[in-house]
Amino acid sequence: MTAPGTPAEPRPSAPGTDPFATGYGTTASGPTAGTPAATSGGTSGGTTPAPRPSRAGSAGRTIGRGLALALLIAVTVVLVLFIVFNGETVPISLVFTDVRAPLVVALLIAAGLGALFAALLGAVLAARRRNR
Repeated sequence: MTAPGTPAEPRPSAPGTDPFATGYGTTASGPTAGTPAATSGGTSGGTTPAPRPSRAGSAGRTIGRGLALALLIAVTVVLVLFIVFNGETVPISLVFTDVRAPLVVALLIAAGLGALFAALLGAVLAARRRNR
């Protein structure tokens, strides 16, 4: 232990004596002795090998894709049932005229306009985040 105000012991600087060294890659003077880069004539420039992708992340993506597919199928079934049960013709009042159309057409147009509005809003918010 050092007294307050005195410098701490310096770390050893000789190659191979650094307790924090990982044993991979190169040092300022070249490859470290006994490392894979020194023994196999490895490439210079890298300090550690590239990390391998974890299998846990891949499993999470697979579960997410399966869940998204199940949700897509469920929504499709509900929409088909919705179309089948809403086939009657209804009056639709526009700004300057009135039209008669199947209820499902009116609802699909409204849903499409809502999706377009949501997509535009999302694009605007994403552009704002990028410009920060």
